[in-house]
Amino acid sequence: MTHDISFSAALRFWFKLGFISFGGPAGQIALMHAELVEKRRWISERRFLHALNYCMLLPGPEAQQLATYLGWLMHRHRGGLAAGVCFVLPSLLILIALSWLYMAFGQQPLVAGLFYGIKPAVCAIVLQAAWRIGGRTLHNPYLWAIAALAFCAIFFLHLPFPLIVAGAAVLGWLGGRFRPEAFRTGRAAPALAAPHAPALIDDDSPPPAHARFSRRRLALILGLGALLWAVPMAWLAAAAGPSHLLTQTGWFFTKAALLSFGGAYAVLPYVYQGAVGHYGWLSPTQMIDGLALGETTPGPLIMVVAFVGFVGGWQHAAQLASGAWLSGPAIVFTAIATACVATYFTFLPSFLFIFAGAPLVEATRDALAFTAPLTAITAAVVGVIVNLALFFASHVFWPQGFAAALDWAAIALALGAAVALLRYRCKVLGVLAACALAGLLTRGLA
Repeated sequence: MTHDISFSAALRFWFKLGFISFGGPAGQIALMHAELVEKRRWISERRFLHALNYCMLLPGPEAQQLATYLGWLMHRHRGGLAAGVCFVLPSLLILIALSWLYMAFGQQPLVAGLFYGIKPAVCAIVLQAAWRIGGRTLHNPYLWAIAALAFCAIFFLHLPFPLIVAGAAVLGWLGGRFRPEAFRTGRAAPALAAPHAPALIDDDSPPPAHARFSRRRLALILGLGALLWAVPMAWLAAAAGPSHLLTQTGWFFTKAALLSFGGAYAVLPYVYQGAVGHYGWLSPTQMIDGLALGETTPGPLIMVVAFVGFVGGWQHAAQLASGAWLSGPAIVFTAIATACVATYFTFLPSFLFIFAGAPLVEATRDALAFTAPLTAITAAVVGVIVNLALFFASHVFWPQGFAAALDWAAIALALGAAVALLRYRCKVLGVLAACALAGLLTRGLA
């Protein structure tokens, strides 16, 4: 396949995209579609949707994987690396800076007032995510039942998220065998635009050589991916010890990346269970604040892992600061290093899935035995996200615990945000800004 898309022009676009990709996965995908399909005519509508359908089957952030896929399709592996890294790097740098401001000045009245208003909005945003995914997934009583079972498993039984995912996959496999019509949920995205003009990579353009399945290439990429994971992990374990924060961060976020079917909101409960409940790297309130920061920065929402890593590294280093050898800059350096480790191990599988799996998975994406478990997992994700919304609400509406009085101002802000998002379909950034201003007026300037 030949085309006239220069690598330098594509690199400039991917770099720009990293700074303007607000609006969550839907907004980011729509932005790429508007630029690449409608405006630049680099890729056809059908080719774009073909790539999107594949990325929707994978764990991980589908918008970042879609950028990686399209970059790979146009300019082989260097194009995929450029697209994927540019999609993530600006968000990482911005989030590290915001995390430092949060840890250094988060107790100041001005900052505290802003977060007081943002937290109720986050509750509404998570609820909107459950509504959106549920509307796309829960098309029959079987899938509703799986969502309800997942909610009960995590809310009442406190089962770990990986076990819930595994159980949903088994139910989906059984459903695909015995009730195939109920689990034949279409994964294809609707058309995003009218029929397009001829594109540089058009419907009838032959597939490039690197997009054809090859056992040798698959083995080579899998081996390289294993090295890119094992060498840093072994170095961390040898240099710091297997129980050190950095080593545990790399291992934990590797598992999180492999379990994130359904996008960032699907993996947040697992991150909460591990980072807050198991390891104690940050508090429930800090987790909510991190999600708020993630919603206000460009890039994939899963970049909240950088905040989790930064806060965990900061607090771990601060606990060791009683020794004279550990200074303020060392605490910041530890926090930045932990954020980078969390980001690296979270996104490494996404690149591996694209480079190694695209030719293989595309050939089987319509096979029910493959898609039915993923349909059930996505249904279970709805129940898990509802639990996450209730968890956030309990800490926002009862900040002093259930024995204390309700925070009626926070409830009013959450209801207003929910109405704006669900009824009037307002933009997330606009709702966050309005709630932040309200929090500043009621608490920050009091």
